[in-house]
Amino acid sequence: MSDATDGGGITDAPASAVSDLQVTLVQADTIWHNAAANRERIARWLGERVAIQPRPDLIVLPETFSTGFSNDAIATAESMEGETVSWMRGQARAHDAAITGSVQIRVGDAVHNRLLWATPDGVVRHYDKRHLFRMAREQDWYAAGRERLVVEFRGWRICPLVCYDLRFPVFSRNGVDSSQAGALDYDLLLYVANWPGVRHDAWRTLLRARAIENLCYVVGVNRTGSDGNAIGHLGGSAVLDFLGQPAAECDAAPQVMDATISHDRLREYRRRFPAHLDADPFALVVA
Repeated sequence: MSDATDGGGITDAPASAVSDLQVTLVQADTIWHNAAANRERIARWLGERVAIQPRPDLIVLPETFSTGFSNDAIATAESMEGETVSWMRGQARAHDAAITGSVQIRVGDAVHNRLLWATPDGVVRHYDKRHLFRMAREQDWYAAGRERLVVEFRGWRICPLVCYDLRFPVFSRNGVDSSQAGALDYDLLLYVANWPGVRHDAWRTLLRARAIENLCYVVGVNRTGSDGNAIGHLGGSAVLDFLGQPAAECDAAPQVMDATISHDRLREYRRRFPAHLDADPFALVVA
């Protein structure tokens, strides 16, 4: 079993040392303000899926998958000792996979839109959403995060982010470590989201842009259906390769979809097209 550790600045391992990654997307019509029902349904879907498919390495859930994207849900925000964190540990262990998605988590007087990253060994790491969606006044209710997270799992370096972060390419930028023979910070960029249907074209376009400019795979998992504020979502969860081409792409229906991504293909593309070596150096200052 793999432990998730900081993945920035690690020299690429030999191609033979890193296996393909089996990714499972869970695109749900999130039940409004009903964490227990959402957990039960996702667990059932995953149980049904593994009976007929290869076991996943990585399971990706939407943003605020336990309640929906709701400022009112702040009143029932859980702690890191709460039921949803415990449930994620259990699912990671049961499926021998990493599982990720965001949840409203209270820390002291503050509540974060917190992406949780649970691994089969029981470790749960987190990333607090940096860019809060002001058009829904998210910044009035939630505390913003400051630090980007890069984890390593089964030889893959993964950067998980949340929804509105997708619009900010500097924060998502794949850094280059010149002291490590041009190694990149991550191989897979991941976004969990509640991205509304009225901006569905932006969702699809930005996911592809992030994959192409960062020479990496991109996974985006969105919810679907209408939420408790009557805002509609069109799904469109996807796994994209480093050319922005889909390895898997969901329509608007609730579904569980799988894709396999190849570390060998990624390494070979970066070898043949090392555009990252010509990137402009910069330092990100988070205010």
